[in-house]
Amino acid sequence: MIDRLTTDDLDSCLALAQDRDWPPERHKWRLLFDVGTVYGVRDDGGAVIATTILTRYGDLASISMVLVARHHERRGIGGALMAHAIAEAGGSTVFLNATEYGRPLYERLGFVTVGRTFTHIGHFTGAGDDRRRPEAGAGERASRLATPADLGAIHRLDTEVNGADRKILIDRLPAFATEVRAVEVQGAIIGYGAMWPNHDNTVIGPVVAETPQDARALIADLAAGVEGPIRLDLDDRHPELHGWAVERGLEPRTSTVVMAYGGTLPGDRRRWFVPMMQALG
Repeated sequence: MIDRLTTDDLDSCLALAQDRDWPPERHKWRLLFDVGTVYGVRDDGGAVIATTILTRYGDLASISMVLVARHHERRGIGGALMAHAIAEAGGSTVFLNATEYGRPLYERLGFVTVGRTFTHIGHFTGAGDDRRRPEAGAGERASRLATPADLGAIHRLDTEVNGADRKILIDRLPAFATEVRAVEVQGAIIGYGAMWPNHDNTVIGPVVAETPQDARALIADLAAGVEGPIRLDLDDRHPELHGWAVERGLEPRTSTVVMAYGGTLPGDRRRWFVPMMQALG
């Protein structure tokens, strides 16, 4: 039977993640419980043995954290959870990031490949080469720390670029992130980025910008104050950023396939550089 899980099940979900060699990302899971619906399957003893999370943005939805305990795999549990989540999405276009292990299941369910995400991790170097400072001149698009008064404009920009209303994420961004920055030109916010603490690194994301140059400057400004390793999930629509990330000390680690069900991804993906996290887009 498929249950709806609560934060009382958080420790069980973290244990399940570790069973599948995923890190125990408590901060990330808490947000997913807050903004999404967490479905799970329990064994006869009540332990969580499988999960799937559905997060809705109106006519768009994400599916994430598709996990099945090792000793319960290949019994159709993952497929049943996926089918349940798709049904609960109610006809919305659904997207996810698939590992090569999970990809065959998603293809059988009707998902098609629409892109790829490349994960880079390392200690960021050379921040001063890319950062743009406000005093550099009127033509420079420098980023600045975002304020609560900016959230409305950031929400409107995010909706335009993603083609979906993600207010549920934007409203929580200041409390979830350690830093949020905005790029403002002539009083209008044309880009924004954030970073947040993960299990053993700092994740930079989301990053929305007018140009690759603006995206690099935003990433560099965010990374400037980070001492430990940084994770950056780069969209494949901007291949020029991958070489730049390597030059800045962020080595390629893994990649996932972006897949969609029921339609194509909406919005202006030309300005979409880095997701908030792969689980949420």
